[in-house]
Amino acid sequence: MSAGPRARGGCDCGGVGYEVTGPLRDVWDCHCPRCRRITGHHMAATAAAPADVVLTADGTLRWYEPAPGVEYGFCGTCGSTLFWRTSAQPDKLVIAAGTLDGPTGLRTAKAWWCAEAGDYYDRPAGVVEHDYEG
Repeated sequence: MSAGPRARGGCDCGGVGYEVTGPLRDVWDCHCPRCRRITGHHMAATAAAPADVVLTADGTLRWYEPAPGVEYGFCGTCGSTLFWRTSAQPDKLVIAAGTLDGPTGLRTAKAWWCAEAGDYYDRPAGVVEHDYEG
């Protein structure tokens, strides 16, 4: 007998829904300029293996490719940012943590592009921070 999904989530209007059957990574924040613009603040995201993410509704799911091999998944109706993926890491689907139904049991563990964080945002103490290393 299956234990059921580890987590469920979706967009605000219900046009996109998903279940995660496998493990989720702790939350990482991304303050890069693109994530800030797409989310309106910063991307706070977990990740799972794509095979462990089952779409239960996808009628409004759209993908935006701002650069070759990089895509953001969002709802075409309500605009909710849901996913991020890159062809450089096909074994990972990044999931916007705010789209998960709670409680998640996750914690924020890392933050990236910290020098780009909005000047209005006080970053939490204890989170491992990284700046761009490209």
